[in-house]
Amino acid sequence: MLPQEIVQLIGKTGEITVLEVEKGAIKKFADAVGDANPLYRDEEYARSTGFGGIVAPPGFFGWPTKWKSAMPFFSEIRQEVVDTIAKAGYSRILDGGIEYDFYHPVRAGDTLSALSKVKDIREREAKAGKMILSVIETTYTNQNGDIVAKAHQTLISR
Repeated sequence: MLPQEIVQLIGKTGEITVLEVEKGAIKKFADAVGDANPLYRDEEYARSTGFGGIVAPPGFFGWPTKWKSAMPFFSEIRQEVVDTIAKAGYSRILDGGIEYDFYHPVRAGDTLSALSKVKDIREREAKAGKMILSVIETTYTNQNGDIVAKAHQTLISR
């Protein structure tokens, strides 16, 4: 059974983080991941598509150099989860991955707001003993209030 101080983290939210999406950053990200799709770099081509202009590749949300130390899923709420669970004796942390749901394209010039929330924390029995799985949900909203994506990061504590 999880200690109360861990259970109380479920539902807690962090601070809102804001990012201005720049055309140059979209191109740099596409270059970094080796994606030559003209939708991410060629304004004329992108205008001729249903998108009407340059959009960001899906993985752009997880680009640490843009969010820097304020990267939503490395934010203070994530650190609070890690620290609280470590105090309960689970000090080894493993990244269990991030899953994204995409709802709307992100465009150059958009202002994104990211809000992270502790979605779930549960204890599991594994072959090597007990572990705690924590899920942090980050919702990305544009300047129009549209949810453009959600990320679900899983942390495994042993």
